[in-house]
Amino acid sequence: MEEKKLDINSIIGFILIFGILIWIMYQQQPTEEEIAAQKKAEAEKVEAEKQPEVVKEDTAVTTAEDYSNTGQLDSLQQVALQNKLGAFAYASSLPSATDEETTVNTGVFELKFKNKGGHLSQVKLTQFVDYDSVPIYLVKDGNSKFNINFATTDNRILNTRDLYFQPSVSKSGDNTVVSMRLKVSESDYLEYRYELKPEDYMIDFSIKSEGLDGIINGSQEIILDWEQKGIRHAKSISYENRYTRLTYMHEEDKIDKLGQMGDDNETVEDVEWLSYRQHFFSTILVADDPLKNVAISSKDLVEDEEVDTLYTKLYASKIPLEFKGGAINETWGMYYGPTDSNILKTYDKSLEESIPFGWGIFGWINKAIFIPLFNFLSGFLPYGIAIIVMTILVKILLSFVQYKQFLSQAKMKILKPELDAIRKKHKDNKLKAQQETMALQNKAGASPLSGCLPGLMQIPVFYALFMFFPTAFALRQKSFLWADDLSSYDTIANLPFSIPFYGDHVSLFPILAAIAIFFYMKMTTGQQMASQPTQEGMPDMAKMMKYMIYFSPLLMLFFFNNYASGLSLYYFVSNLISIGIMLVIKNYIIDEEKVLAKIEVSKKKPKKQNKFQRKMAEMMEQAEQQKKAQQKRKK
Repeated sequence: MEEKKLDINSIIGFILIFGILIWIMYQQQPTEEEIAAQKKAEAEKVEAEKQPEVVKEDTAVTTAEDYSNTGQLDSLQQVALQNKLGAFAYASSLPSATDEETTVNTGVFELKFKNKGGHLSQVKLTQFVDYDSVPIYLVKDGNSKFNINFATTDNRILNTRDLYFQPSVSKSGDNTVVSMRLKVSESDYLEYRYELKPEDYMIDFSIKSEGLDGIINGSQEIILDWEQKGIRHAKSISYENRYTRLTYMHEEDKIDKLGQMGDDNETVEDVEWLSYRQHFFSTILVADDPLKNVAISSKDLVEDEEVDTLYTKLYASKIPLEFKGGAINETWGMYYGPTDSNILKTYDKSLEESIPFGWGIFGWINKAIFIPLFNFLSGFLPYGIAIIVMTILVKILLSFVQYKQFLSQAKMKILKPELDAIRKKHKDNKLKAQQETMALQNKAGASPLSGCLPGLMQIPVFYALFMFFPTAFALRQKSFLWADDLSSYDTIANLPFSIPFYGDHVSLFPILAAIAIFFYMKMTTGQQMASQPTQEGMPDMAKMMKYMIYFSPLLMLFFFNNYASGLSLYYFVSNLISIGIMLVIKNYIIDEEKVLAKIEVSKKKPKKQNKFQRKMAEMMEQAEQQKKAQQKRKK
């Protein structure tokens, strides 16, 4: 067996390695300036802990890759960090290089700021709870990411989400200021500054850098990645998801949205604000100066309500940051709060436009009429009663429309025998029949259009209210009769299974609304059929209208089973009132004998055709001549 001998070269190698380690440890000893800086940082930390509204929560989570249990680094770790992070390795050598959180309560929300990444790790709205009595969280459990990606002058690519900020909390008058600094030295840093006002949902937020002009490479893009998943707050995640949408204002006053369902993305110039709307709650970034070339996206996370029960949508924005004069200097507002038009209006930034009140005239009707009216009524009435009173006022206002419709149908009903005689007389000449029909209607002052046009006037009101009730924050969690929440569906029975397009519960207000619609349509359809002249094809028309009598209530029953019970309450009361108005008009206002007498008087008076009637007559005459010419050519 060969004897083992110690090689002289090995001995020399061990001595050299040992000497190098001793030299590295000597070089890495902190200087007097660094010791003083560390003592100052510890003093600042102690001072911050004395703030009464601040709670320090040390999760004591340390990573094996860089940190010891005390936050201090040995020499080899410092060398590794220096190689990895460059100048930003300094931040990881400070005592704040832990996953500690700073908690601040302002009265309207409780905020948590995490050292790692420097941004909000939790936003809890203290004055609201969800459908299950759990506090409303807009940010929690990693659903939000806020990261700046940048290049350094020594060719590193860094992300602020991986780096440790040093927190400090101070007072500025009545406001609380939270400063999170990512340091490369005591005087050079990147800072997130949050100024919190008492009882205010808007945070004054700024991103500033100091002394980083030789460290951050300003010739390359500096991108802020801001992502957030909408946390479910309502009983029906599918219903909530319909009103969860990324909305933005750009080019001074243009309001646009990403797709409501499915996935969508866009690149936008001159963005004034971005709203991550989660139905009744919103996270909004408001820029002091318009943001350039912002890439935004929205991803739908709800495919199956039985499986996807936590989040509605994933929003993401990539915002370029400017590096002017060797520094970043961005000043924004960050709103975390209710999607309430009364609150959003107070900021004078048109933030209330993020609420989907409807486009064009529909939105104008809501903002100018229904919102002020409902705010007035709900100021002294219970919310359910306020809906009923508002419905009565709307129906009284539109009762003249119903009167015009019914009067037109009554006139057409009286003229029906004469119209039938005209069609029978000219059954082989449709043009002549149409001309004499129009002439008779013109003389009598009756026209099918006079019944349709008033009905069309009701459509803007109908659609405006359809948009108003699901977005009315005031109705949220307000009860009425058996409905626990007028902004959500009411439940009188839970089903042991789910019916497609209907759900796993039974709502009573949609059932009542469907019954009211059935009787209303039965009355109006019968009146319409009685006023229509007999002609070919009418049996098919009658059959279709008969089907509509049953189809419309069924549509209401299925479609509104998962909608806001306040909306179903409105349709129920509205149709009851419509039935009552129709009975009053029919039995007490319109006298068919008097209408007939007026028609006879009107028929005797010479009647000139208006431009539209003359044009229609000319078109019909031309069509008849072309038809005759074609028949001659065929012969």
